[in-house]
Amino acid sequence: MENFRKESDLLGELNVPLDAYYGVQTQRAINNFKISGQLLSSYPDFIKGLAFVKKAAAKTNYELGLLDESLYFKIAEACDEIVAGKYHDQFPVDMIQGGAGTSINMNANEVIANVVLEKLGKNKGEYEFCSPNDHINLSQSTNDAYPTAIKMGLLQMNIGLVERLEKIIAAFRAKGQEFQDVIKMGRTQLQDAVPMTLGQEFEAYAATLEEDISKLNNNASLFVEVNMGATAIGTGLNAPVGYAALCAKNLAQITGFPIVSAPDLVEATPDTGSYVIYSSAMKRLAVKLSKICNDLRLLSSGPRAGLFEINLPPMQPGSSIMPGKVNPVIPEVVNQVCFKVIGNDLTVTFAAEAGQLQLNVMEPVLSHAIMENINFLCNALDTLRDKCVVGITANKEVCLNMVKHSIGIVTALNPYIGYKQSTQIAKEALETGKSVYNLVLEKGILSQEKLDEILDPKNMLKPHNK
Repeated sequence: MENFRKESDLLGELNVPLDAYYGVQTQRAINNFKISGQLLSSYPDFIKGLAFVKKAAAKTNYELGLLDESLYFKIAEACDEIVAGKYHDQFPVDMIQGGAGTSINMNANEVIANVVLEKLGKNKGEYEFCSPNDHINLSQSTNDAYPTAIKMGLLQMNIGLVERLEKIIAAFRAKGQEFQDVIKMGRTQLQDAVPMTLGQEFEAYAATLEEDISKLNNNASLFVEVNMGATAIGTGLNAPVGYAALCAKNLAQITGFPIVSAPDLVEATPDTGSYVIYSSAMKRLAVKLSKICNDLRLLSSGPRAGLFEINLPPMQPGSSIMPGKVNPVIPEVVNQVCFKVIGNDLTVTFAAEAGQLQLNVMEPVLSHAIMENINFLCNALDTLRDKCVVGITANKEVCLNMVKHSIGIVTALNPYIGYKQSTQIAKEALETGKSVYNLVLEKGILSQEKLDEILDPKNMLKPHNK
């Protein structure tokens, strides 16, 4: 039995798998672009974005009298099924491709057309009854449908990223409460500074990550401006009068996002500024997250020859040669994710800069870099929270002993004995090994009662009057 059907395009005939819902142009893309191994099917929110766009376009064409009612309803039904998760395995093209996204746009057009044909009782490939180009792509070009679908995908993906971020913030905040009474030494430039609590340290991690929620959401809000109706370069050729505004309105109704038509479609078609600024927000998050992981690795270092102020949950044996060694593998893997995100942001920058004249043909690698970053960050945030943060415990006595023996507590004496005398005490403590406490008493600088009050670590955790 023949396992293929023949379809034709500008370049001639090509075999397409008989049961495939995609068609000849998708098959050419499969043959041409064996690049990243990351397929469109790996990004379900992008596929949903394509279905949203095609449904909005069909609705607009129907309302403007360009598409008959029965075909519109079948197209809408097919798009709804794709949004619900059906047929995602029929999007097998590589995310990185030439052609400015034409292969992805045609992949969507062909799948929807063949689903509609099946609903009409026709065979796949009988495009005279429902055409990928004449019906599904009606009043559109890849140059408006594809970037709009990217934006619909990113708006959905940002919601998931923010949810993951909120969960890890809550985990750090819970640890801040748990550790609020654990006195420890703060450090600057890896040197002893002044006392603080471990709770303050973990609350600061929550606070710094919390700042990025608004940055991600504010930057993602730029994706609501779309260029549907621009067709090839923004002039609107082959789109009817009123199409742009009506399609944006329909897309808003379908997605629930406040979609608006760009005020200048010629400007909007090659513009990739929204991708650049959203990517920068993810880079900022990655930089912060990596710094936190660096801290966790330092604070848990040891156990005998490091700081050893906290314990990370042991996840796996740490060495093939050193018995008993356990490594901080979860912060390590999150560090590496952050490096990848930072590198992908540079890819986005280069891709955005490479736009020429009325179109940016580098949108495939640009969109792939951003979507890959979102997936990486979502997975990393979940992993760090579940397999590390929630299981961290404090070594309370280790922390307290470091405070008691630290030279750094001499800073608290500055307001009482002056910087110069405090410096002399610190220097002598370092040279002799004596404690700051004993040296102050030996020299009769302060009474024991006053010294105990000043150097009580709990009195050094917040501003107070002399």
